[in-house]
Amino acid sequence: MPLPIFDGHNDFLLRLIAPGADRQAIWSGQTGGGHIDLPRMRAGGMAGGMFAIFIPSLRDNVVAGLDAEMTVAPYDLPLPGHLSLGAAQVSALAMAGHLHGLARDNPADLAICLTVADIRAAMASGRIAAVLHLEGAEPIDPDLDALYLFCDMGLRSLGPVWSRPTAFGHGVPFRFPGSPDTGPGLTDAGKRLVQTCNALRILIDLSHLNAKGVDDVAAISTAPLVATHSNAHAVTASSRNLTDRQLAMIRDSGGMVGLNFATAFLRPDGARDPVMGWEPVLRHLDHLIAQLGEDHVGFGSDFDGAAVPQGIGDAAGLPHLIEALRAHGYDQALLRKLAHENWLAVLERTWGG
Repeated sequence: MPLPIFDGHNDFLLRLIAPGADRQAIWSGQTGGGHIDLPRMRAGGMAGGMFAIFIPSLRDNVVAGLDAEMTVAPYDLPLPGHLSLGAAQVSALAMAGHLHGLARDNPADLAICLTVADIRAAMASGRIAAVLHLEGAEPIDPDLDALYLFCDMGLRSLGPVWSRPTAFGHGVPFRFPGSPDTGPGLTDAGKRLVQTCNALRILIDLSHLNAKGVDDVAAISTAPLVATHSNAHAVTASSRNLTDRQLAMIRDSGGMVGLNFATAFLRPDGARDPVMGWEPVLRHLDHLIAQLGEDHVGFGSDFDGAAVPQGIGDAAGLPHLIEALRAHGYDQALLRKLAHENWLAVLERTWGG
């Protein structure tokens, strides 16, 4: 039996809003493509995770364009501008609806989880434990009225930005080599967003925020600091990765970091190339564990949102990662922490019992 893995971030829902997409066929693995579907999750031991609502840019193929330009470093790529609230809400509601529809149509295989008790119960019963996450708060109005509705739909984790600016703050560009210290931090609306998420017990995700934004969250939030899918800047000097100063802040708050499998944030050359060995993965994990402690690191794959190492390939390849870590000297107790125990513990600290 594969080791059960709870994953900090995937973009599976984005595949469901493609023109002509058949969500049940995608979920059941009939269509192929991507990194995640039910059969591959079962094969790889992926027992659950954060299912992100990510709003694609209105500019055609902007994300694909960014990916293509990240194949050779150095690079410093322009980001798309603000999305309108209306356009963002249309996409966000569609993705949330697809997740709810899949859970309704596949009750023996998928559960939307609102508490850690829900996650544990889903894992124990063999259902995929899905937590709804918002990657970029464009669907939330500055007065935060929509936040309450998304919370009622099951939202339990939120990143104020996906790199491009929002009404709430500023993200990092896709730059290598580069620093995350790239501009102003949270707006006044962003500070209210953090306070309200604390009150609603919604996790605040630091991934994609710039340095001043991370500092602002740290100064305001009463919850553990969490980056669901980020890596170590000391190992790979991408603007998307976390500095040792930021890692210390996360450690001191009782938070955690989910290792991002995106090759551009793992490889020392910053290239989006899946042809790589295990050494970059091991260097990042060793560094994160050294800086944070073994109770504050997990996985945040970015499946269906990034190129991942060929040794992993897709969700079915997660046991290969576990075996590489075991061969590197990680014992079973540490592997269980990385695989799911640390995520469940930090969610309990954030959401309460």
